[in-house]
Amino acid sequence: MSSEFKEPFSAYIFDCDGTLAASMKLHHAAWEYSVRRQVGESWAFPWDFFCTLGGMNTADTIAILENRYGFKISIEKLLPDYHAYLAEHICEVEPIPDVCAYARKLAARGAKLAVASGGFRKEVHEILKTIGVAELFPVVITSEDVANCKPAPDLFLLAAEKLGVPARECLVVEDSPKGFDAAEAAGMACMMVYPQ
Repeated sequence: MSSEFKEPFSAYIFDCDGTLAASMKLHHAAWEYSVRRQVGESWAFPWDFFCTLGGMNTADTIAILENRYGFKISIEKLLPDYHAYLAEHICEVEPIPDVCAYARKLAARGAKLAVASGGFRKEVHEILKTIGVAELFPVVITSEDVANCKPAPDLFLLAAEKLGVPARECLVVEDSPKGFDAAEAAGMACMMVYPQ
């Protein structure tokens, strides 16, 4: 991972899934499992397409899937299946070493750090604990804290507000196109990493 930006920024806002944690495969499997429970075992969620939707909330993702595939998905049925799958496998999530090392280096020099994730609060906190970086992030913003998830800027703007730093002085570390768009909409610089 490398940065083309002049440092230091006043604050650094990290995405969680696919950025700090190698958890995108887990979420992909959870989506396939929970959607197949409603539409049939033959349905597959193409990996590249899935990665383009990273950071979006569940309702928006469902709307895109319904429009693309022409089926209907009940969010009331999907969520229990999705959360149950994650609960069973979340302990298997590994850190992304270079990104976590970067966060540790920033924390060691006293930088202000936050996580801004389109995931659910309980699972984001659990993943941060599992990969051993929870203590680095005094501010954690999730989909339950804002009206609109990525590509809207709400998550990043709220994180900056909680850190007490102007948006223009923040660097976002992201893995998804929607996250990049959200950072741009927030007026923040963005460092992209490969989704894992």
